[in-house]
Parts: sequence; C-alpha cells; structure tokens
Amino acid sequence: MALKCGIVGLPNVGKSTLFNCLSNAKAQSANFPFCTIEPNVGTITVPDERLTKLSELVNPEKIVPTTIEIVDIAGLVKGASKGEGLGNKFLGNIRETDAIIHVLRCFDDDNITHVDGSIDPVRDKEIIDIELQLKDLETVQKRVEGSARAAKAGDKVAQKQLALLERYITALESGKSGRTVEVDDTDLPFSKELQLLTNKPILYVCNVDESSVAEGNDYVNQVREGVKDEYAEILVIGAAIEADIAELETYEERQEFLSDLGLKEPGVSKLIKAAYELLNLRTYFTAGVKEVRAWTIRDGFTAPQAAGVIHSDFEKGFIRAEVIKYNDYLSFGSESAVKDSGKLGVEGKEYIVEDVDIMHFRFNV
Repeated sequence: MALKCGIVGLPNVGKSTLFNCLSNAKAQSANFPFCTIEPNVGTITVPDERLTKLSELVNPEKIVPTTIEIVDIAGLVKGASKGEGLGNKFLGNIRETDAIIHVLRCFDDDNITHVDGSIDPVRDKEIIDIELQLKDLETVQKRVEGSARAAKAGDKVAQKQLALLERYITALESGKSGRTVEVDDTDLPFSKELQLLTNKPILYVCNVDESSVAEGNDYVNQVREGVKDEYAEILVIGAAIEADIAELETYEERQEFLSDLGLKEPGVSKLIKAAYELLNLRTYFTAGVKEVRAWTIRDGFTAPQAAGVIHSDFEKGFIRAEVIKYNDYLSFGSESAVKDSGKLGVEGKEYIVEDVDIMHFRFNV
C-alpha cells in the first residue's frame, strides 16, 4: 500500500537530519532556509519485534518487513498560502501525503539560526497551522457557493454538506484545524472529498538536545499545552543524537549508547511505529519456509481485501482464509502443531483481519 507521511516544519528545525536518520537517502542538511526544495522520498522499513519472533520459529530463507514512505517537504515560511517563498510547492506536496509529521525545534543552539530569531515551538507550530488553515478556508469557501445554491433549491444532500462546510469555516476562522471538527459517518465521504490539509492526522515531533531526550524540557511542555485540544500525538526525539546512533557500526554499540542516555530504543524506531499508527495501518503475516513476510493493511480490512494486497487475483477469486492467531503460533511453535491442536481458523469473506494474524489464502481465478 503506497501510503506516505510528510515531514514538515520551519527551516532549520531538524527535518532533514531526522529524515536522513529514517532513510538511506541523504537530504542536503544545510543551515539556511529552503535547503530542501524538492521533497526527498524515503521508503522506510517498519521495525517489528513480532516479525522477528515469528521468523525465529519458521527459520525461512527470506524475511520481508513492511514499509512506509516518508517525504521530507521544503521548509515553510509565513505567506505560503499566498505563494510566498516555496509556499505553493510546499502546500501541494502536503496535499499528496496521507499524514503529517510536524517537527518542532525544542532546543537552544546559537550556531543554528532560527528563521524568526528566537526559539518558540508553539509560535512555530502556529505559523504552519495558520498557512494550512488559510488554504483550507479558501478550499471550503469555494465549495460553499455551489452547495448553497443546491441547498436553497431543496437538495437534502447539499443542505447537509452546507452545514458541514459552515462548521469548517467556523473552526478555521477561529484558528482551529479541520481535524477538530466532529464529523459523523454520513458526512465522512464528503469530508474526505474536500481533501483539507488540516484534516490529515498529525504527529508533533519535539526535536530536543541530548540532556532532554529522556524526560523532555520546558519547550516540550509548552507544545503539550499548545496541542491539548487537538487529536494529535507528541513524540520527543533528539535528531542530532539519532544521527550519532546511525553512525555506530554494531547493534551492541547502539544499545550501549541508548542505555547511557536512559533509552530503550532509538527515537527513529518510535517515530516509524508512531507514523504507522498515525496512518491507521495494521500488519498481517504470511509464513513459510521460503519467506516470512509482513503485509500492510488498513484497520478494518476484510479477508478478501487483505488478500488483494498480495495480488488482485487473490481478492477476485477469494474462497477462504486459513488464520492462525499470532500468540497461538508462538505457544505451539509451528503451523503443524497449531493445526494438530485444532487452533487453525477457517474464515470467509466477512472476516475482519486482526493485527498480526498469520494467514493463508485459498482462491480460484
């Protein structure tokens, strides 16, 4: 599934440093605005301890983890919604992503310039928020005229759409993002059709120095307070530290470095997992001696939809799915032992795939 997160933020907040840690691509990380003009795209492996444990039991020839795409998007400045700086390019690139990772500078360093001359992560957040909100307001207002005409003529659907548009306008004009507006299931298709930038799920990443990476700092506390009314997650990461970790040669060296900092895993691993959750994604496995593989699906996928991720023929000709629960596989140690114990499930077209199900599909085309 080609789903991607866009990393955004003001110039010089650590976006490209973080992106470089996440991927093998090396974005130019220069200390001046707009060093990232064209978005850099990286395909990132999702760390998954469950895949590792399953592979240890199966001992396959090949292990294939799942991936997501991360896009490093050009730094934004005030006036982007009117095309200032690289505004049009920035907003267009965000529109193409499925979720937003917003990096905020939460550290002091006189050697790294700030585009506004001082460190204030809440102000920085609001600068980008305002630009996205203004663009969304423009989008919504363009749709109002057509819906209003149809609503006045008695179109019930248009009346409902107009009511939602007006709720969006109220929120956006008061400085709130689209994601703060409650949308019921019947309005959801129209809401998605609008493609509002501030409707996208968002993760705020507080980029801190080494001394704050375990517990955070006052800047992080300010961000927590500033986003408490949003449906948003916060993650604390030291991008410069992650760059140091990436340079270490062995797993043991990395673990020792992390232990010294009071951390259990690299920040980039936490970020990748958080991005996966942000996109509302789930994983199921196929397991055999040739290959153990993780497959990405959306939460709520049926068995045929999950099969279609492997190949469209699997979905078209779906007959049934043989399902082993992950914990059962770990408990019994092999597929044959699971079958002998009567724990192998046989599911039809209505089955909703659960996270870490191990599946075999039967199909006929």
